Amino acid sequence: MSVPVSQMWTTASYVLRQRLAGRKQYPLVLMLEPLFRCNLACAGCGKIQYPAHVLKRQLAPEECFQAVEECGAPTVAIPGGEPLMHPQIGEIVEGLIARKKYIYLCTNALLLEEKLPLFKPSKYFSFSVHVDGEREHHDFSVCREGGYEIAVRGIRAALGRGFRVTTNTTLFDGADPNSVRRFFDEMMEIGVESMMLSPGYSYDKAPDQQHFLGRARTRRLFRAILSNRRPSWKFNMSPLFGEFLMGRRNFACTPWGMPTYNVFGWQKPCYLLQDGYADTFAELIAETEWSKYGTESGNPKCANCMVHSGYEASSVMYGFGSLRGFFAMAKAYVFTRYKDDYAKALLNEPVKPVHSYNPLVQINPAGETQA
Repeated sequence: MSVPVSQMWTTASYVLRQRLAGRKQYPLVLMLEPLFRCNLACAGCGKIQYPAHVLKRQLAPEECFQAVEECGAPTVAIPGGEPLMHPQIGEIVEGLIARKKYIYLCTNALLLEEKLPLFKPSKYFSFSVHVDGEREHHDFSVCREGGYEIAVRGIRAALGRGFRVTTNTTLFDGADPNSVRRFFDEMMEIGVESMMLSPGYSYDKAPDQQHFLGRARTRRLFRAILSNRRPSWKFNMSPLFGEFLMGRRNFACTPWGMPTYNVFGWQKPCYLLQDGYADTFAELIAETEWSKYGTESGNPKCANCMVHSGYEASSVMYGFGSLRGFFAMAKAYVFTRYKDDYAKALLNEPVKPVHSYNPLVQINPAGETQA
């Protein structure tokens, strides 16, 4: 199994309760950002481009617990910034485990070995380590040489102490499908529980705006990567979301499925777009004009988006929304190879080489930004 049976059952029973209650807009995963600070300056990320006074802010544990209880989602992802830089991150995770939430702490792993003593292994807790592919591609993506080795060392250390460990990989234009598939083999050999994938989203503030994928190129790339797959590969995402990325299915965006809470409040409408904030989760749901978002809305900001924070919830809700959806989901769990001769041919096509580092965004060995 790519995730524990208890977690799958908790999610399934939660979704069914929402449907029986007649709720159409409900959250599956809370994206809880306790801070925006980071010890990397990735060229494709817009999260650290805030002024210094904002980067100094952080959520108190009590604020995190209140948001989790207010939202009610069974799963909590803790992105950032770099959550391990929060001085009370151990207390935050401990409090969420006590509330029996399934937690994915997203980290670049630069501090992972150092911070491991703050945590205890639990079925409710997983480190989600950001690794964007094989060594060269990952180091380019995070704008730091040696970043891959540090991430792998952190993964091995966490596994050695009995923690659940997954990986989180964002793919951009120019990704080599063969390299990504070799990367899957590497992660499985190391022993990670499962892997999550997503195409990159074009943050307005991201330094590198040239290498985000459009929808057609996303489908082509993920068809090449995820077809004809090895039985050993385990993915921490809905199989129907994988089919969506491959172009086998089409879903409408459900931005309320993974709401975001951070130092500004409840972010409208989703993790990736900032069109204002709400003071409460109820206000977020009631007052956000959801029809203005998603590919079908015509909003240019949403035109090329296929990321998990908008569409994985859609795939899960489809899977539990009808008998047809349920059987499609069950079939996708059982038949995982996706034999595809055309996808094999795509693997033989030439790929643009990994480009050089952005000279404007570099990180020195001490973890400080250099202009």
